[in-house]
Amino acid sequence: MFGSLMALLVSLLLVGAAAMTGARFRPDGWYQTLRKPRWTPPDLAFPIAWGILYLLMAIAAWRIYMADDSPLRSASLAVYGAQLLANAAWSWLFFGRKQIGAALVDIVVLLVLITLAIGLFAQVNTFAAWLMVPYWLWVALALALNATILRLNRA
Repeated sequence: MFGSLMALLVSLLLVGAAAMTGARFRPDGWYQTLRKPRWTPPDLAFPIAWGILYLLMAIAAWRIYMADDSPLRSASLAVYGAQLLANAAWSWLFFGRKQIGAALVDIVVLLVLITLAIGLFAQVNTFAAWLMVPYWLWVALALALNATILRLNRA
């Protein structure tokens, strides 16, 4: 029981570390001046959605970690770790560096990694895979938003 709770805490801390990039690099005056599509979610939607998604991601990774040791489990956790890094990089690229194109490349990589993670998770723990689906959907929306903002703001 204690080991399981510690594993969940570590999973939450890892997700929290990735989330810190989003907390550090947030929308600012530059972002407000960008042309955005009408279907851009309201600013308040982002922290609410990400809070829920990060919790679901942490639970999913915890369930994978608690599964029996296997090469699939190891591969699942490796891909999950890679997608956490890509997730953390996006806010830095988009808001920190103001590199919309580089952020678009990153979010494409992120969506591919999430897709791979879901596929691997499904082979280890089906419930964990389903917990990642809302994240995939939100990132797909963010990818479309990133691409549209790039298109609308080309000099």
